[in-house]
Amino acid sequence: MVDETLIVPGQEVYFMAAFTISLENGSYDKLDNFDSFDVIVLGGGPAGIAASTTAAEKGHRTLLIERLGFCGGAAVSGMSGTICGLYNSVEDPEAAQPQQIIFGFAERMRRALDIENGLTPPQIYGKTWVATHDCATYKKVATDLLRTAGVNILYHTEMVDVVMEDKTICGLILHTRSGFCKVRGKRFIDCSGDADIIFRSGLTTTKGNNGVIQNPSMMFKVGNVDVGRYLAYWGSDTISPPKVVDKLEKRKELIRKKVWLFPTVNPGEVLVNGTKITGFDGRALDVTNPVDHSEAEQFSIYQAKEFFKFLKEEIPGFTNAYFIDYAPEVGVRQTRTISGVDTLINNDVVTAKKRKDSIARSSWPIELHYGSKPKTEWLIDDYYDVPFGSLVPSEGHNIIVAGRCLSAEHEALASCRVTAQCFEYGRAAALATDVSLSANLNYQKIDGNQIADLMHDEGYSEGGLIF
Repeated sequence: MVDETLIVPGQEVYFMAAFTISLENGSYDKLDNFDSFDVIVLGGGPAGIAASTTAAEKGHRTLLIERLGFCGGAAVSGMSGTICGLYNSVEDPEAAQPQQIIFGFAERMRRALDIENGLTPPQIYGKTWVATHDCATYKKVATDLLRTAGVNILYHTEMVDVVMEDKTICGLILHTRSGFCKVRGKRFIDCSGDADIIFRSGLTTTKGNNGVIQNPSMMFKVGNVDVGRYLAYWGSDTISPPKVVDKLEKRKELIRKKVWLFPTVNPGEVLVNGTKITGFDGRALDVTNPVDHSEAEQFSIYQAKEFFKFLKEEIPGFTNAYFIDYAPEVGVRQTRTISGVDTLINNDVVTAKKRKDSIARSSWPIELHYGSKPKTEWLIDDYYDVPFGSLVPSEGHNIIVAGRCLSAEHEALASCRVTAQCFEYGRAAALATDVSLSANLNYQKIDGNQIADLMHDEGYSEGGLIF
């Protein structure tokens, strides 16, 4: 945390004068008067896209801060590539049809991707389904949503500290290509995935199971695959069949023994989720540690190339394939978790607990990535609800979170952190922010049932089912 008197005035004035946004479409603010916003959203992943779009559509002057040059978070920068959590789970997906269980902003994004031909039909994933998206299309669709809503956006911008006044967050210190600056806000939505604002404010966070967190992965794409031949061998389930696992068990150079392949919307292209990233000495990594994060990026290059070699040598259809590219960065599943006014606990997931203050439902399994094979625990023909209070920190009256840093126990987080649900966390956080600003309420004073009602009343779906 810093006192705002530490900001060098010359730097701040230069930065403000340097930035003017003028665009033909959308009601954008000119940022030469770059002083204060109603809502500041940190992080442009699924939660941040939904939160900033919804807040701006509610009429609030909204700023989205993103460290990269595009939105999408791990879905794009980590090339995770799939919208997980949209559909129900069943015992035998090959004998069933997928039923969408979550709509809202997740449906809005799904539909927009589909219109742009950037999304596959549902693909079997174990006992549920996923839809694989094209990352370039995802960037464009996210940009359309944000521009149309009139969100002010700063790309290539890092939040480096928090400005506090009387133990209240009143601004953020940013680092841009033009130096440091300060932005002030009335409400803050932390969609960083790492609870960065919460952490730098000195509010309580934890990490995983006594510090043990899920491992990162490096996704990559392969081209010129004979997809028909590959699918005839692999089967319709995107998760590796036992015969492939047997082959992986014999490869000591490959750490992960259960893997996933996703045909994309592009002919002959396959998205590969086949790596487990550790340190070069085999240790588990904590990507909030910059040394570990840097080592993860390096180690991932070698694991991805080794797995590509395995595909060419062992999997029919990949003989003439070529390596397209790595993801821009390792995909991170878990770092910091907030201490919320409510917490999604492991038992809530396995018992399919229902809540009146639900902001999202989920049938996604507990999918714990630690060790050579992910642990998977399915919730068949049912779903659980995520409570609003899991987004609200127990401390800090003008900040709320959305995304994977919500308040959840370790195994519960391994289920609730996925893309479709994160869209809804962002929408819920923005609707709560609208209530907080309109009624001048601390987030802790907001009735979760009211937010659940708003989620139903202001949703999107083809058949009229709102949630």
